[in-house]
Amino acid sequence: MEQFCDLKKSVIYKRLFFSTLYISSIAFGGGLVIIELLRKRFVEEYCWISEEDMVDIISIAQSTPGAIAGNAAMLIGYRLVGVTGALLSLLATILPPLVFIIVLSVTYSYFRDNLAVSYLLKGMQAGVAAVVLNLVIKMGEDVTKSKNIVTIFILAAAFVASFVFNFSVPWIILLAAVVGMTMSYYRIIKAKKEEK
Repeated sequence: MEQFCDLKKSVIYKRLFFSTLYISSIAFGGGLVIIELLRKRFVEEYCWISEEDMVDIISIAQSTPGAIAGNAAMLIGYRLVGVTGALLSLLATILPPLVFIIVLSVTYSYFRDNLAVSYLLKGMQAGVAAVVLNLVIKMGEDVTKSKNIVTIFILAAAFVASFVFNFSVPWIILLAAVVGMTMSYYRIIKAKKEEK
């Protein structure tokens, strides 16, 4: 496999654009499905992004306003080749849904009443659930591999708060961010004390 640093920028731009275009074209089920496919392409297949960087990208994509898929693709593009990469990957991610919506709006009456399309969509839900479950398991493994008790506790507490107590997800993200910033601040202070 070619190393990222050995590739010409034009090759990187081309692969980035067509990879995100392809993923956005075939992914059905929302942002988490696209994120899993982006992870497989850029972390496992191309090895352009580390697993740790991808977890950070997913966290930021979910925390910022806008569609998760577009945010994640844009962050990957920016991480790889800057602003141009961000714009290319964002464009490639929004083109397929845009075309699909235009076609659907023209042919809506046909799809609305078609029983085969209805069954097809129901069947795709199972595939979407499997892809999202795979992403959750992979991210959970990454968190538990860190063996950081506080991070594991945040993961478990967020799950319980969301699924057991129906706690609002934005508040969970905000509280987790506060805990993360507090931990980082504590580590910085501790490192400065050790230097003295």
